[in-house]
Amino acid sequence: MSHVVIIAGAPSKRSRLTGLTDYSEHKLAEAGITVEVIHVADLPAEDLVQARFDSSFVRDALAVVEAADAVIVATPVYKASYSGVLKLFLDLIPQEGLRGKVSLPLVIGGSIAHLLAIDYALKPVLAALGGRHILGGVYAVDQGVDRLDDGKYGLSEDITARLDRSLDELILTLEKDGITIT
Repeated sequence: MSHVVIIAGAPSKRSRLTGLTDYSEHKLAEAGITVEVIHVADLPAEDLVQARFDSSFVRDALAVVEAADAVIVATPVYKASYSGVLKLFLDLIPQEGLRGKVSLPLVIGGSIAHLLAIDYALKPVLAALGGRHILGGVYAVDQGVDRLDDGKYGLSEDITARLDRSLDELILTLEKDGITIT
């Protein structure tokens, strides 16, 4: 069975980024893929800041990444780049930690002005971690993600369509790579 990990790099679960990651998690699960989510903000801050590789929390999170067939790296854009919270976690992944894994970047920002953050900030880091099959990714403007009264998120038709295309590409890539999807 395919195994995908979503690394959610928002400093809070209340981020509109959660709308993208929740949607992705549900769509992949419906396709028979096992999905685990690492909310980096849930890891102890001291362990991240001090790069405590011996922390059980860090070791457990890195084991999830290592076991995955694909990694969705999700982040809000701050100052034209991915979040510092995400950077702290990515720095803990071994140099070739994404080798052999399909990677899909998901980014949300306040305006379209930060669209290129995927290509110029995030993808080079994924490549430095050994990622060779990095999919195009999805950039969403936060105006397209609404917080609903029930605590969930509503996505615009445009964002939903682009997520569907990218997630379908991820699923097809896993199938082509011979990763079993049940």
